[in-house]
Amino acid sequence: MKEPSSFAPERPLWKDLLHPAVIVGALGYFVDIYDLTLVMAVKKDSLATFHVVGDPAPLADPLNWQMFGMLLGGLFFGALGDRMGRLTTLFGSILLYSIANIANGFATSIEFYSACRFVAGIGLAGELGGCISLVSEVLSKERRGYGTAMVATIGVFGAVVGGAVAEYVSWQTNYFIGGALGLCLLLARVSVKESGMYQHAKTIASESDVARGNFLALFTDGQRFKRYLYCILIGLPTWYMIGILVSKSEVVFAKLVGVQGIKANRAVAMFYLGLTFGDIGSGALSQWFRSRRKVVALFLTASLVCALIYLYLTTGWSAQAYYALIFVMGLGMGYWALFVTIAAEQFGTNLRATVATTVPNVVRGSLFAMSFMFAQLGLRGWSPITAGLAIGALCFGAAFFALWKMEETFGKDLDYLEKK
Repeated sequence: MKEPSSFAPERPLWKDLLHPAVIVGALGYFVDIYDLTLVMAVKKDSLATFHVVGDPAPLADPLNWQMFGMLLGGLFFGALGDRMGRLTTLFGSILLYSIANIANGFATSIEFYSACRFVAGIGLAGELGGCISLVSEVLSKERRGYGTAMVATIGVFGAVVGGAVAEYVSWQTNYFIGGALGLCLLLARVSVKESGMYQHAKTIASESDVARGNFLALFTDGQRFKRYLYCILIGLPTWYMIGILVSKSEVVFAKLVGVQGIKANRAVAMFYLGLTFGDIGSGALSQWFRSRRKVVALFLTASLVCALIYLYLTTGWSAQAYYALIFVMGLGMGYWALFVTIAAEQFGTNLRATVATTVPNVVRGSLFAMSFMFAQLGLRGWSPITAGLAIGALCFGAAFFALWKMEETFGKDLDYLEKK
C-alpha cells in the first residue's frame, strides 16, 4: 500500500514552500553554488598567486579538477543517498566540501590548489541530487515543481553573491567564507527529517530484495539506460555555456571581439543572476503548461540563439551590453531546476538519489572533456569561435535529440521501485 504524499494539493502553496526540507535545501544549494563557482570567480587572482597567466592547460586548471571530483563524488553520494538516506548524503557532502574550501584558502602551490578543488568537488557533488530527491518526495506530485524551482532559484543566487564578494575580499578569504557557510549549514540540517517515501521504499526494498543505490542497475536494462542517458544529454548545454563561453569570457572571447573591461567574476555573477530568474520562470511555466519537456525545449531554443549571438555578433560591443547578453544567456539556461527535477522523476525511489546526484555531476564533469576538446581544436589551428561553435553544436544537438525521445514526467507518481 502506498504511503500518501506529505501534503494534499489543496494545501496553501506558501505552506509547502516553507517546509523545512525546502527552506534548508534552498540554503544548502546556495552554499553549494557559492563554493562551486568560486574557482571561476577568483580564477584570475588565485592563479596569478601561483604565477599562472591566461587560460591554463586543461590538466593544470583547478576548475577541471573540481569537475572531475564532482563526477566521482556523484557516483559515491548518489549511491549513498539511496542506501543510507537523503540526509546522510547531505551531511557528508557538506562536511567534506566545507573542510576542502577552508584548506583551499591555505594553498601555496597550484598542485595543492587543484587537489583541494578535487576533494571539494567530491563533496559538492552530493548536495543538489540529495536535496532535489528529498523535496520531490515530501511535496505532492502537483506541487513538487514549485519546491524544486525554489531550491534552485535561491541556490544559484549563491554564485551572484560569490562573484560580488570577490570584488571586496581576497580569494583566500572568499574560500574561508565558503567553508564557514557550509559548517553553519550543518546546524540547520538538524531540523530536517528524512523522506517518508524513502523510509517506506527502504522497507519494501528490504522485504522484496530490491537493490537500493545500485549504480550498475542503470546499465543492465536497455530502456533504463536510455532514460538515464537522455537525462544527462539534456543538461550538456548548461556547462557548455558557463564553463566554456562565460568562464573564458575575460581571457578569450571578450578579447577576441574587442570588448574591454570584462571580468570573469562579474560575468559568472551575471550569468547566475539570469539563471536565478530563469529557474523561477521555468518552474512556473512547467506548472502552467503542465509539462517539463515543452518548457525545456523553449529554454534550449532561446539559449541556442544567445550562444550564436555571443560567438558571432558581439564585435565592438560595450562591456555593459556584453554583460547584458551574458545575463540573458543565464536566463535561457534557467531550465537547470527542471533538468534535475526531470532526472528525479524518471526513476523509482530505490535509484532516485543515485540518478538525481550522478546526472548533474556527469554534466558538470563533461566540462573536463569540453575544455580538452576546446584546447585540442585550438592546437589544430581552429579559432576559439569555430571551436566554441563545434562544441556547442554537439551539446545542443544531443540535448534536443534526448528531449525528443524523453517521456513527460509532470504529475508522475514517484512512489514506486525500479525492479532488477
